[in-house]
Amino acid sequence: MTIQPFDPEDASDEAEVGAVVTPGRKRPKPGERRLQILQALASMLEQPDAERITTAVLARHLGISEAALYRHFASKAQMFDGLIEFIETSVLGLVQQITDQQPDPREQARRVVWGVLQFAEKNPGMCRVMVGDALVHEKPRLNERMALFFDKLESALKLRLREAQHPDPAGLAALLMDAVSGRLQRYARSGFKRLPTAEPQALLALLH
Repeated sequence: MTIQPFDPEDASDEAEVGAVVTPGRKRPKPGERRLQILQALASMLEQPDAERITTAVLARHLGISEAALYRHFASKAQMFDGLIEFIETSVLGLVQQITDQQPDPREQARRVVWGVLQFAEKNPGMCRVMVGDALVHEKPRLNERMALFFDKLESALKLRLREAQHPDPAGLAALLMDAVSGRLQRYARSGFKRLPTAEPQALLALLH
């Protein structure tokens, strides 16, 4: 599993993030070591009972020194910035792709909601970042950045619901985001056992 651009063309082909790090090169290509570090961090976040991830723990997981980590990232916060950037690029890219391909704004909203749930389900480590569990002991600005991401999603839903002439686009967009956030939190806190895409009828019925 690798960190790569999110392709929402087909639900089964969505990006997965993990950390199978195979040290096959003594001299990684430019940027390759940074990618391996992010993959390792994402993989470790997928372990529900994992200890707090420090740079020492991460370096040990990778089989390198902490000094080697800091040659690629100035801080652990920068590593989380890299994961958040992947989330933003993947999900907001999905929103744009849906908009370009689906003319019905109500169907656009439905697909956006479903796409966010699928993304989180396929990337459990990223889900922990999205709900803030992985950021508890990190810089406050990281939580602020994730909050801004969800604000952008809510605004995107509100726009589509307004275009669909829903009587209360702001209220329904807020309700949908509350439901999405709740499902992601339940998924993370259940040790990734309670899938966010399970029993979708009640959620998606809000958009009918």
